[in-house]
Amino acid sequence: MTPSELKTYLNHLIAKNLQISTMIWGPPGIGKSSIVMQITQEQGIDFVDVRLSQLAPTDLRGLPVAADGISKWFPPEFLPRAGKGILFLDELNMAPPAMQGVAQQLILDRQVGSYTVPPGWFVWAAGNRKEDRAAVFDMPAPLANRFLHLEVQSDFDSFKVYALEKGLHEQIIAFLSFRSTLLHKIDPQQPAFPTPRSWEMASALHYAGLDITPAVGMGTTAEFIAYLEVYQSLPNLVSILEGNGGKVTFPTEPSSRYATVIGLTVRAANANQAYNAFKWLNDKTTTEWVQFFIQDLLPVMRSKGQLGSLAILAKADANLQSFLQENITNLHSYHTITHK
Repeated sequence: MTPSELKTYLNHLIAKNLQISTMIWGPPGIGKSSIVMQITQEQGIDFVDVRLSQLAPTDLRGLPVAADGISKWFPPEFLPRAGKGILFLDELNMAPPAMQGVAQQLILDRQVGSYTVPPGWFVWAAGNRKEDRAAVFDMPAPLANRFLHLEVQSDFDSFKVYALEKGLHEQIIAFLSFRSTLLHKIDPQQPAFPTPRSWEMASALHYAGLDITPAVGMGTTAEFIAYLEVYQSLPNLVSILEGNGGKVTFPTEPSSRYATVIGLTVRAANANQAYNAFKWLNDKTTTEWVQFFIQDLLPVMRSKGQLGSLAILAKADANLQSFLQENITNLHSYHTITHK
C-alpha cells in the first residue's frame, strides 16, 4: 500500500478501537515511523517510540528487586502507564532473538514482567526487509502470527502532497515530478541514496546552498544538477502570477513544463495569484497540465488558508469550478487522511 493508504488504514484501527498488534513493513527512509508519529499528533494521543535494537531484555522487562522476600520486576520508566496512545516498537526485527522473545510477551499478552500495557494504548511495530540491505533477524513464526502485517511502498503522489505541505524546495519537487523513479532507489555501492527521508534532508541542504550529494548520492545529484539548467529558460512566473502572462508561452520540453507548473503552485501566495496561474495554464496548454496544477494547488491553498477565497473566484469561472469539482474528492480524502 502507499503511505497515504497506510495512514488511512491505521487511522481506522484507532477509530474502531481495534487494539490488534500491527507490524508495518517497508524499505528504509520511506517514513514508517513518521507516519505513526503524525497520526498521534493529529489524533491528539501520546506516542512512545521504543527502539528494541538498542535495548537488552532487562531494559524492557525491568530490573528484579527484592521485596517482602520475593523478586519483583520494576518496569522501565519509558513505558506508558496511563492515558491513550501508541506504543511503537521500531526496528523490531533488528533486535536479536532474545530481545524479540521479550517483546513477544508485550505484543501477545500486553504485559511483560510486572508491567501491563494500559487499556487505551495500541501496540504497533515496524521493520525493514532483508532485500533492503537491512541487518535484520528472521522473525519467529509465533511472533509473526501475533501481528497484522501491512507493507508500505514508496509512492510519489503521497510524497508530493507531504512535500508541498511541508514546504520542501520547489526545485526538489519539480525534479522528482519529472524523475519520480528517483524518489526511492537503493544503491548498494553508495552509503547515500535517494529515499523520501533523504530527499527531505536534501531539500534543507539545497535551501542552504549546500551540495545534496551527502543526502542522495553522487549519481542522483548529477541528474538533479543537470535538471536545474531548465530554470534558465523558464517563462516569467511572476508575470503569470500577477495576471500579466498573456504573451508568455508554455514551454515545450517536459522537464521545463514540470518546473513551470510546480513553480506556479508553490509561488502562488494567495487565491488571486493561483487563479491567474490557472487562467494562464487553461489558455496556454492542454487539460492534463491544468489538472496536474489543480491537484497540487488544492492542498497548498488549504495550508495557506486560501481555499475559501479560491472557491469564491471559482463561482464566476465555469472552467475553474469544473476542475475544482473534479478534484474536490481527492482534496477531501487528503484532508481526511492528514487532518483527522
